[in-house]
Amino acid sequence: MHDIRAIRDNPDLFDAALARRGLDPRAAEILAIDQSRRSAIAQAEEAKAAQNAASKEVGAAKARGDEAEFARLRALVGEKKAEIAALEEEARKGDAALTVILEGLPNTPLADVPEGADEAGNVEMRRWGNPRNFSFQPVEHFEIAGVARDMDFATAAKLSGSRFVVLRGAVARVHRALAQFMLDLHVEEHGLREVNSPVLVRDEAMYGTGQLPKFAEDSYQTTNGWWLIPTSEVTLTNFAAGEILDAGQLPLRFCSHTLCFRSEAGSAGKDTTGMLRQHQFEKVEMVSITHPEESLAEHERMTRCAETVLERLGLPYRTIVLCTGDMGFGAQKTHDIEVWVPGQGKYREISSVSVCGDFQARRMNARFRPEGGGKPEFLHTLNGSGVAVGRCLIAVLENGQEEDGSVTLPAVLHPYLRGRGRITPEGELV
Repeated sequence: MHDIRAIRDNPDLFDAALARRGLDPRAAEILAIDQSRRSAIAQAEEAKAAQNAASKEVGAAKARGDEAEFARLRALVGEKKAEIAALEEEARKGDAALTVILEGLPNTPLADVPEGADEAGNVEMRRWGNPRNFSFQPVEHFEIAGVARDMDFATAAKLSGSRFVVLRGAVARVHRALAQFMLDLHVEEHGLREVNSPVLVRDEAMYGTGQLPKFAEDSYQTTNGWWLIPTSEVTLTNFAAGEILDAGQLPLRFCSHTLCFRSEAGSAGKDTTGMLRQHQFEKVEMVSITHPEESLAEHERMTRCAETVLERLGLPYRTIVLCTGDMGFGAQKTHDIEVWVPGQGKYREISSVSVCGDFQARRMNARFRPEGGGKPEFLHTLNGSGVAVGRCLIAVLENGQEEDGSVTLPAVLHPYLRGRGRITPEGELV
């Protein structure tokens, strides 16, 4: 949510920020509604003062027997009552109209975010690792002989429809091992606090992180009103909703491994083969809640946390900064980490790490009390994948595939697999 005071103070700056997002100017419209709303509030306060004054004089007029003045004052009190009700309704409608506009506008990009209309404008920051030189033509994850038997899309389609998968045997164990490895790394080395949180949430939680109302069609809702989370960013960030934290408590750093659910509305025909884009998937999410002065440094720190996952697994990747036209709704700046998948011969997104400033905090009224006292201020929030488990499984399988259809697994996973480090062409873990 945007700060209306900031728009009043510098409408041109606000419109310039929207223009960088490819949006039309809105400041004049917003300020006209705001001025009308504020005028109605001021007039209602004046009418209340007049009503109160008249109410005090009614008794005096009655006591001195001035029936004409008594009647006039009573009529005035009634008129002011009706006037106040009308003005308050006008102000309420103005509030509602202003909220609809502000909650539908994306966050404003930071000054160093590159300009661009779409992903073509993204800028590569760095690369790590070199793609493996295969002596054979690598295939996609679902085509690897040792994987194909236990990565079952047909049974999943029978159970649930398209864009679901059933994992069995060695593939399921490697998937589980990846999530455990990520959690242990983030908790023991990166200082994040592990959380097991619900996957069903109320409207307020989805609204707080920006999924509602604009992106309702992208998520699933139960018949009794709960929402299935698209990411545990929703739950972890909302820990601060409605709270006033002490500055000394910051930063709060969380991680959580959860199921995630996305309808993928509007994505028909894109990445429909294999596990790349599913309605149900698992992710290890990172969330930080920080002091405003620390959020940019925290953004870099969180990016390194996600990169470290891939480095420990020996997976080549590149890190890019998204341009203004490709950023998510709530982000001020986003780093995407793309892992090399040899089956497709390209880098694919596996983590997206964003700093949101106070955009989400305003929506959920999450604040902190500065050291030494003073008026509470809005927190800054950040979120990032640490990383997507299914996509990491894809990368591990494809980068580790051998010509005979077996898969050599990263050494860092061996302790999670009881010392085993290979999937045979028959699908056995040895």
